[in-house]
Amino acid sequence: MGKASKDKRDIYYRKAKEEGWRARSAFKLLQTDQEFNIFQGVKRVVDLCAAPGSWSQVLSRNLYVPAKQSPDCKEGDLPLIVAIDLQPMAPIEGVIQVQGDITNARTAEVVIRHFDGCKADLVVCDGAPDVTGLHDMDEFVQSQLILAALTIVTHVLKVGGKFVAKIFRGKDTSLLYCQLKLFFSQVTFAKPKSSRNSSIEAFAVCENYSPPEGFKEEDLYHLLEKVGTPSGAGDLDCRSGWLEGPNKVYIPFLACGDLSGYDSDRSYPLPSTEGGSYRSLDPVQPPIAPPYKTALEMKKASSHGASVDTIRPSVNS
Repeated sequence: MGKASKDKRDIYYRKAKEEGWRARSAFKLLQTDQEFNIFQGVKRVVDLCAAPGSWSQVLSRNLYVPAKQSPDCKEGDLPLIVAIDLQPMAPIEGVIQVQGDITNARTAEVVIRHFDGCKADLVVCDGAPDVTGLHDMDEFVQSQLILAALTIVTHVLKVGGKFVAKIFRGKDTSLLYCQLKLFFSQVTFAKPKSSRNSSIEAFAVCENYSPPEGFKEEDLYHLLEKVGTPSGAGDLDCRSGWLEGPNKVYIPFLACGDLSGYDSDRSYPLPSTEGGSYRSLDPVQPPIAPPYKTALEMKKASSHGASVDTIRPSVNS
């Protein structure tokens, strides 16, 4: 299926290329900010699972670039943006890249060093596992990724800060909600207009980071084994099934973005051009070191009759 066909079927894919975004996911963060104003007052921000960099682009264009262009802004007043991913990505103006594991405490230490000992005002995470199509499995793996992100959040986010992360909605969403409520006074699950209705994807918007009194970062997973009720009335075992039946937790869920805007599940006609047919644009920034690069090299080598043993994967290639 050609690129023009995808441009017709996915309006946000086409708009992302036209506006210079590396991926259509940029619109999801923009629409979340329109509803929750998450960028207000932010000077230090961390982008987890950042590659290929569309969310880092949004942060750069909305925080760093306006501050840099302001005549009243001094060098030390520029917002600091740190992007973390296991995969490298092409440079973005105003974004400091850290190639590392978000579950490693040393990565948190690197982030804080870039912030000169201060902590972040905002942490965002658009990471997701390779989906299997088995919704229960995908939801579980995604929830574990969020809790891994929460590990670094507890190290780098200041009290009162905000956290935005992708989630997969399912039968255990109430449990994840209550786990996040342990650390944030306000948690809302949001569905941006650019996120397809056919997808179980949504975003947890967590505001006012306020960890329990006496909380230590190394005790995170011990604490998550016991989840208090959203009202704070006592501790209950999260394995007891108390989130079902009459005790079921109802989660704030909000659709955000212009509801009269583009429908992500609808096909739109391609724009007409003067003197010729529509020409599809190339992606803004192809991956510079995709994990499937070795597989493509092996396939290419085998098609030319070379031995796959001659392909040697290299982290520097």
